[in-house]
Amino acid sequence: MQALTPSQIVAELDKYIVGQRDAKRAVAVALRDRYRRSRLPDDLRDEVIPKNILMIGPTGVGKTEVARRLAGLARAPFIKVEATKFTEVGYVGRDVDSMVRDLTQVAVRIVEAERYAEVEEQARERAIDRIVDIMRPAKRRNRPDGEEHDTADMFRQAFGSFFGSPAAAATENQIEAEPEAEDESRQRARMERIRAKAREQIRSGALDEEKISIDVEQSQTPFVQVFSPQGVEEMGLGDLQSALGNMGNRGKKPRLVTVKEACKILTQEEAKNLVDHDSIIREAVDRAEQTGIIFIDEVDKIAGREGGSGPDVSREGVQRDLLPIIEGSTVATKHGPVRTNHVLFIAAGAFHVSKPSDLIPELQGRLPIRVELESLTEADFIRILTEPRNALVRQYVALLATEGLTIEITECAVAEIAKIAAQVNRQSENIGARRLHTVMERLLEELSFEAPDMDEKSVLIDEAYVKDKLEKIVKDEDLSRYIL
Repeated sequence: MQALTPSQIVAELDKYIVGQRDAKRAVAVALRDRYRRSRLPDDLRDEVIPKNILMIGPTGVGKTEVARRLAGLARAPFIKVEATKFTEVGYVGRDVDSMVRDLTQVAVRIVEAERYAEVEEQARERAIDRIVDIMRPAKRRNRPDGEEHDTADMFRQAFGSFFGSPAAAATENQIEAEPEAEDESRQRARMERIRAKAREQIRSGALDEEKISIDVEQSQTPFVQVFSPQGVEEMGLGDLQSALGNMGNRGKKPRLVTVKEACKILTQEEAKNLVDHDSIIREAVDRAEQTGIIFIDEVDKIAGREGGSGPDVSREGVQRDLLPIIEGSTVATKHGPVRTNHVLFIAAGAFHVSKPSDLIPELQGRLPIRVELESLTEADFIRILTEPRNALVRQYVALLATEGLTIEITECAVAEIAKIAAQVNRQSENIGARRLHTVMERLLEELSFEAPDMDEKSVLIDEAYVKDKLEKIVKDEDLSRYIL
């Protein structure tokens, strides 16, 4: 984040998102402002609040993708929620505080992954040692070193001043013990060589397919609903056990797995033992507070009353509950209190029926940056099909290549696909770039089905091929079952 200027952030977003330059510039400035704020003096830093953004535009034009890619660039905790899933406090449904709890949980997972990556090499070595212990256990001795002498000799050494300790007897015992110690030393060295060789074989993958039995922690824990003062939230039984003070050991069960799989499982267990979980929680909470991004979609669905004389439970009531979260408040989570004063909120909606001015004035004031996203044109569809790193044409070519089928889609074919997608959007509901998924699935449906059994493994898709597969469908407007 420190190295990226606003223009560089826009350039990175251009790799995945076509058009919508105004939206990209707005989020780029918002992200850069976080870096600028981090360089301010402490007394001024807390006073600078993020400039939350309201994106206005039809579905399928890239609102969610802009926010998601932005969070990926900043490696920031990010969640997407739908405003329609929340209800006013006191009614059945999710309360708005749950979005902050979800954001904190995402932050915990991000920090955990980073910490585990830092100790991965050390954890892997410890896991390999455990596997070697299972496959080639070291020689067990009934008594520790130094207890191989008989009881009489021990008494002579301990109480020699009382009972006397003839020098000849001590020398004789020492001579008898030397060959035994030498044999034990050679045996220990031989065992260490065997274990070292086993470690190298595991590292090189030579023993990947060999089966061993290991004890695995019970990771699949069911969830229970906990009625807390903050509302209903899901908690794993492992979390519940932690809340009760770990009143029992986490259950383990034996599993027969390959050495390769055992190495992965045991590396994860060792990584957990090597990191400080308390520091993970502290850093995760700090990241959620300072760099978290919450994307609230379908905010237009809670705007306005659309008839009726009083506040609607799923509309104005939700707006009133959202207001303190966006303004800045403290939400209690299972990881501790989380302040939302510096969380960046990006709200989005199509606003076909309602208008942004239908939102309550206080909420409008907390979304000061408004960006209008443009509807996608036929030319945009051509670019979406070919330019981004995750271009649809590239995805479908790669998918069919896994079956040994090579397909070539000409430029004329791409133009025809874009033309048909734009035409269908005009004739029926405009779902933006999602229509391209509809058209591509219908175009390649037959090839996708027959690819494993085809003798001819090379197919050319040109303009005539596209028209043959799609023109009749478009005329009949029979694309409803393909709409995602």
